[in-house]
Amino acid sequence: MSRPQRTAAILVAAGRGLRAGGGGPKQYREIGGQTVIFRAMAPFSNHPQLSHVQPVLHLDDLAMFSTAVRGLRHEPPAGGGATRQQSVCAGLEALNAHKPDIVLIHDAARPFVSSEVISRAIEAASRSGAAIPVVPVTDTVKLVDASGHIEATPDRARLRIAQTPQAFRFDVILDAHRRAAREGRADFTDDAALAEWAGLTVATFEGDVANMKMTTPEDFLREEARLASQLGDIRIGTGYDVHAFGAGDHVMICGVKVPHSKGFLAHSDGDVGLHALVDAILGALADGDIGSHFPPSDPQWKGASSDRFLKYAVDRVAAHGGRIANIEVTMICERPKIGPLRDVMRARIAEISGVDISRVAVKATTSERLGFTGREEGIAATASATIRLPWNDKAGSL
Repeated sequence: MSRPQRTAAILVAAGRGLRAGGGGPKQYREIGGQTVIFRAMAPFSNHPQLSHVQPVLHLDDLAMFSTAVRGLRHEPPAGGGATRQQSVCAGLEALNAHKPDIVLIHDAARPFVSSEVISRAIEAASRSGAAIPVVPVTDTVKLVDASGHIEATPDRARLRIAQTPQAFRFDVILDAHRRAAREGRADFTDDAALAEWAGLTVATFEGDVANMKMTTPEDFLREEARLASQLGDIRIGTGYDVHAFGAGDHVMICGVKVPHSKGFLAHSDGDVGLHALVDAILGALADGDIGSHFPPSDPQWKGASSDRFLKYAVDRVAAHGGRIANIEVTMICERPKIGPLRDVMRARIAEISGVDISRVAVKATTSERLGFTGREEGIAATASATIRLPWNDKAGSL
């Protein structure tokens, strides 16, 4: 019995991308709340037909890369070259030990590739041995000379715009790249051009107009606006929680261990700030409350760290295709003093939730010595969360 076909992907991310602005490589800029490279890699890492995902990086970017794609499946990064062609060759050589049958080669600057395009690439390469995604040209195209005068008007019915992932039989495209390197040919702008030079017949398959390459600052502005327009359902939720003091030497507040003369009486770690925030996010989703998802009667949550609850609520937003726009927590207590730890708490909430710290507010007030908080019998917290979801009458149900 023949073994199943193995398919790998190369993500080319070694470029500097400075034309896009932003002060650094464009693949590490955020768009719609996620880095370009995360958006480009995730469909490959999550695709069930891909056995290996091989990133190719500028080695100066290793730390940025690790942070940007945390949680995604991939091989150890390979070091890229001075040109895209050299970087692809480095990725092919890195994959050679795995001996895949098919390889897809994708530019990290194309963050909107879909799983459907990837599946079409695999199918097309399996059938033809070399294939690229294309989209029709809708504008009239002119050939001009060095003086800017029109020389010809090509028939646009025969013109196509090439995209990635470009897909090939692995051994064939590896041989072609090695041959080009031996012969000093380093001027190919994509792998299809190199394959044509090597004598291969390259087929085409249906691409996707959304699978565009991010090149200029205008590209980022346009795509940010497009993504924002898809999240027109703006929701606001509120939360409230309270815990009494008991024996102990610290309390957990907004994910931070705060030394104190007492501890919390609670089933979990008693983090009132995070508990209120979880309720606010779930409320914005119309998705129950913290008690319905993490019942205090369930022994598995005994002593549980509340960052797990917040991460769960944030993941629920992502599962709806949404984004968190702003989160705010107000602590109500006499002691411990929140002010000196405010920014530490903001940073911790930002870390857990994956949002920028500029979208996180932590405030504090006292109750002027009135009530149970005034008597220092416990701490209360209120919270609010603003989220944006795709406009869908069923957005509140999973």
